[in-house]
Amino acid sequence: MRNRPFRRPSLSAKPPAMRYVSTRGEAAPRDFESVLLAGLAEDGGLFLPETWPILLPEDWRALRGRPYPEIAAEIIGRFTGDTFEPGVLLSMCRDAYAGFTTPAVAPLVQLDERRFALELFHGPTLAFKDFALQLLGRMFDHVLARRGERITIVGATSGDTGSAAIEACRDRQNLDIVILHPEGRTSAVQRRQMTTVLSPNVRNLAVRGDFDNCQDLVKAMFNDAPFRAEMNLSAVNSINWARIAAQIPYYVYAALSLGAPEREVAFAVPTGNFGNVFAGWAARRMGLPVSSLIIGSNRNDILARWITANDMSAQPVVPSLSPSMDIQVSSNFERLLFELLGRDGAQTAATMRAFRETGTMPIPEEAWRNAAALFRGQAVSDEETIAEMRRLYAQGYAADPHTAAGTAASHAHAPDAPGTPIVIAATAHPAKFPDAVEQATGTRPALPPHMADLYEREERFSVLPNDLSAVQSAVRAHARRNAD
Repeated sequence: MRNRPFRRPSLSAKPPAMRYVSTRGEAAPRDFESVLLAGLAEDGGLFLPETWPILLPEDWRALRGRPYPEIAAEIIGRFTGDTFEPGVLLSMCRDAYAGFTTPAVAPLVQLDERRFALELFHGPTLAFKDFALQLLGRMFDHVLARRGERITIVGATSGDTGSAAIEACRDRQNLDIVILHPEGRTSAVQRRQMTTVLSPNVRNLAVRGDFDNCQDLVKAMFNDAPFRAEMNLSAVNSINWARIAAQIPYYVYAALSLGAPEREVAFAVPTGNFGNVFAGWAARRMGLPVSSLIIGSNRNDILARWITANDMSAQPVVPSLSPSMDIQVSSNFERLLFELLGRDGAQTAATMRAFRETGTMPIPEEAWRNAAALFRGQAVSDEETIAEMRRLYAQGYAADPHTAAGTAASHAHAPDAPGTPIVIAATAHPAKFPDAVEQATGTRPALPPHMADLYEREERFSVLPNDLSAVQSAVRAHARRNAD
């Protein structure tokens, strides 16, 4: 099903109306500002645009060659409606990406005759999450100041979201932030990037469990209506649609750099929670010529199993060398499911309930085949990850283990058309995973200058059981202390 194309010629023009619906069909439609602040819909679903904005080939051509912040503002502006005054979104994008360590913001590095690494780790916390969260922090500040409100952000992280969210939200006057991470299941660099931020509006909770437990706790807090209202909860996880919207531009930027819209481009994306690769799907839904989306998984291979055999069955989470993908319940998959089921909220809700109750997700054969025509999936073992990191290093490129999973998957599922370039999402700086890099290459990557003293900084965090009441008490105490 295709939407009627519409075009917005410039950021100074009045933006079209944009409303959002829940994947479970029970929540009332709302505008971008409400979606930004709500995060999760009241019915437990995730928000998606009521209609998708479509760009025509001449629209894509008009973006070619423009600086990254301008492309970001133009693409994201298709989703924000009238939330921001003319020029404000562009100003926020310029400010958000001014601190990145390269003028290109998201540079492409050629790896071989058809593969390119899209380096998404030049932001303040060295991971792709900075692209969305540096902007979301500014969006929250702008909207909350105008409304005269204060919110409490809660989020779960498998490693990178937490530090990026904290960096974006630290010391902001109108919000508090609490991040849950699985105790002992992030790299030391990832943990310290979170726990050494001692700003009064920041609190870190280490949960005795895995990422899926942390994610379940966050969703449970949002589904507890009285607690949600009391704390004025909001989200920075990729359950928040604004996160996805802010990641679409780098797919556009890369594709335009390699010849789109006249040329198709494939993307290989290491992913566990399905948010990053769904942003690529959204770019394609908007008309970007994406030939395939290749998912690189680790030993926690639920996404690869689903793509190859329609086997969406959860198994115990097993620690790996790529901890940001140590996930079995990919929360953003619900967005794709909703689209595959013809935007049927009731069927989506029933399917998600069945998954929670049985650990398996029955997806109709036709819907799965439609997805398998676009997506490819590859599970990459720790041994294969090390081998790929070693191979890339011998060719002069240092990759973290997640990026290596993406490049390995790209070799397993290269597009048939030999002229189609493959862009690998390089999602994290090698220095975030020094043990794995040293194991693969014999060389320990140094942290960049602004993090050189990371191991000497004081840490502050609390260890809690995987218990909703204990976590809610910690969130309440943090928010109340700062509100007083």
